[in-house]
Amino acid sequence: MFQNIGEMIVLFWRTLQALPQSVRQRQKIFEQLFEIGNASLLMACILSVFIGGVIALQTGPVLAERGLASAIGGLVGLSVCKELGPVMMAVLIAGRIGSAMAAEIGSMRVYQEVDALKTMNINPIHYLVLPRILAISVALPVLVVFAVLVAWFGGALVSMLNHRIDVPLQTFFTNLREVVHLRDVVNGLVKSWVFANVIGLVSCHQGLQTIGGPRGIGRSVTKAVVNSIVMILILDYFLTRILMYFDK
Repeated sequence: MFQNIGEMIVLFWRTLQALPQSVRQRQKIFEQLFEIGNASLLMACILSVFIGGVIALQTGPVLAERGLASAIGGLVGLSVCKELGPVMMAVLIAGRIGSAMAAEIGSMRVYQEVDALKTMNINPIHYLVLPRILAISVALPVLVVFAVLVAWFGGALVSMLNHRIDVPLQTFFTNLREVVHLRDVVNGLVKSWVFANVIGLVSCHQGLQTIGGPRGIGRSVTKAVVNSIVMILILDYFLTRILMYFDK
């Protein structure tokens, strides 16, 4: 993975240089946006509501035993919007969308469709990479906002229904509003934007490097997903450290 980081940086730079071509590729960008959002919305909803519910279920009784049950709203709110929301949605998108990107581009590479694009004087970066990276960099932050809201609702629901916690919805969201600030939500969105670009770059790069027929496509898909998740988790730590300085 790490030996390909230099190649991915070059790919990212060439994609940035291709940004003026995004107007000409707007139809493909819209198609990718629809594919990412439409394919992931239901899974994001299910995953998020249970993430919020599990956090409340694990921490609520502990807080209640110490007379701090009313603080559960802020705990769930912060943990979801700053950490679990961006990371879990990025992992979901890496598995669902990153694998699809690598498989599609890998198939085109194996069956010489990428070479055909070059023959027709069509830049593969403009036609294949740019629309996918732009679409995922917009779609993932939007999905994270949706997932955070759903997770908050899931945590509030568990807090209200679980007899060991027994925190009303109003108390939950009052504490959430007191603890969670706009900068906390922005931190999560910054993380999700970085993760989106990582997923797009890794998946497109792996697809363009595919060789060896159908078996090679399978290897590329596996590498794209695994490398994306590893880089997401590594970057999460460093981004958290960097963003902590802006919270002071």
